[in-house]
Amino acid sequence: MIPLVYDQINLWGKDDEFFLALLKSLNVKSIADLGCGTGRWTTHLAQNGYTITAIDPHEEAIELARSKVDSGHVNWIVGDSSNLQTNTYDAVIMTANVAQVFLTDDSWKQVTSDVFRSLKAGGHFIFDTRNPLVKVWEEWEKDMSPDTAKDRLSGDPLEIYTEYEGFEQDVYTFYETVKNTKTNEVLVHEKMQIRFRKQGELDESLKQAGFSKIETYGDWEFKYANSESRSFIFHCVK
Repeated sequence: MIPLVYDQINLWGKDDEFFLALLKSLNVKSIADLGCGTGRWTTHLAQNGYTITAIDPHEEAIELARSKVDSGHVNWIVGDSSNLQTNTYDAVIMTANVAQVFLTDDSWKQVTSDVFRSLKAGGHFIFDTRNPLVKVWEEWEKDMSPDTAKDRLSGDPLEIYTEYEGFEQDVYTFYETVKNTKTNEVLVHEKMQIRFRKQGELDESLKQAGFSKIETYGDWEFKYANSESRSFIFHCVK
């Protein structure tokens, strides 16, 4: 996640509408947005009147997020799941495939344990992840055209290039480069890694964390996921 361009290349979409509709159907009030990044989605939660704790380890992203919303509406925290308060939230949500950034079994186990601890009885853990059976990376690797954006301060045109290294076991590595096309300067070059976990593997990890009710929707519809779903949306209840 590169704060400089993230909001410009990740616009409001069907996934955002789904998450918002699901939260509204649950009648929750206190929400923790874990892995909130630049606050692109958190701002919509604030506009809908929720009490929000927004957490991300990326300091630059949190600084950008703070500039968007009155701090009285959101408690912004530079941190991780260990910063979640115990027995506090009606819902903890992770959007934009944040679940895939936890590369090891131990790190994912820690997150699910922290989330379970932080929820009130009857609280909801909601997150999305890509289905590895669909092999979306094959589509990524065919698309060599750069994304485009603008520098927030200078207005200069930017291009975002992605290079794909591929898999080691179920961890996928790629690199993102942001270049100022006016000056030809490389502004950012970052290594990215995400892990693709199967639905059954995730189900088992959530049960081990203590969640007794687990539903999995597919492709941003209120229908249960199947092996052909591109995205899994997990809804777990404490």
